[in-house]
Amino acid sequence: MKTGVELIAIERNEKQIVNHGFTAEHHANHPEWYNKGQLIEAANTLSMKEIRSCLIPLNWDQDWFTKLCKRPYQERLIIAAALIASEWDRLNYLQNNSK
Repeated sequence: MKTGVELIAIERNEKQIVNHGFTAEHHANHPEWYNKGQLIEAANTLSMKEIRSCLIPLNWDQDWFTKLCKRPYQERLIIAAALIASEWDRLNYLQNNSK
């Protein structure tokens, strides 16, 4: 059985980056999706034990995020933690690549 950290790393590296191309550079180059705290907002929504209202981050695909909200709690926690890691990656990318 994998640890939480291992599952988060798989979500971030294999699913978000490899499968969807959601790299730090991608996030930095799309401020309309990620620049106003949307990654943290999404993580907050997904980390709620019971989701009564799926608050979709600004400019995100509604169907896709609604499907995430319907996943089991433990799976949503992994996704939420990986989204927080992606916000960290985005901020580091911006800091290291600012002109």
